[in-house]
Amino acid sequence: MKRYPTDLADNHWQVIQNILKDTRKRKHELKEIWNALLYIAKSGCQWSMLPTNFPKWQLVYYYFSKWESWGVIEQVHDEIARKSLGKETSPSLGLMDSQSIKTSSMPTEKGYDGNKKVNGRKRHKNTDTLGFLMAIVIHDANINDREGAKLLLKNATYKYPRLKKIMVDQGYTGELVEWTMKIFGWVIDVVNKVVGISGFNVLPKRWIVERTFGWFNFQRRLSKDYELLPCCSEAMIRISMIRIMLNKIPKNKI
Repeated sequence: MKRYPTDLADNHWQVIQNILKDTRKRKHELKEIWNALLYIAKSGCQWSMLPTNFPKWQLVYYYFSKWESWGVIEQVHDEIARKSLGKETSPSLGLMDSQSIKTSSMPTEKGYDGNKKVNGRKRHKNTDTLGFLMAIVIHDANINDREGAKLLLKNATYKYPRLKKIMVDQGYTGELVEWTMKIFGWVIDVVNKVVGISGFNVLPKRWIVERTFGWFNFQRRLSKDYELLPCCSEAMIRISMIRIMLNKIPKNKI
């Protein structure tokens, strides 16, 4: 019986369980730990304010920290992103963009994005044509998009052997195009605005990466960067995306 809308349905939990391959007996089932993580990502509550019908928040945070450092959250995310949807495990086209986001008042690394007038961090991501994350990196907001892209692309190395082209906006022009081709052999395709049309333009394929940022808006934990460490921010984004992707898997694919 589902207590909250974020609780995993049995068929969705089966997807995660098949990836984890962990059937050890525990006082609290791993499904309950995942339910708690999904609840935090969606509701935006503090760890210590996790409802008491979940396992103790200290235990949930222990698993979150362990799974983040061991790469378990990333593994679950990546396998659900393509394999469970019946797609190629490596897309051939990527879409790259960044989002400047304010941080919470806690002391943490951050910078000032003079263009967006935001004091905080940048979420730099590469998605496939479904809008699902291929790679993400969190860095200070004062790092420009071209330098941030280099950090991001290094994270995607060796994970996507079929990747050939990455579509970007005009903020990624310059030596980044040659650097990417030289280091990775990937083509950076700069999509320009339509000539003669002022204001907002819907650019081919580019709207997909913007839609992913729109998905983030419905996850309250992502409304601002509340995490002390960038790696925890990346993990919380992946947890949010896991729920989004599970809800998009056709029943006949589970």
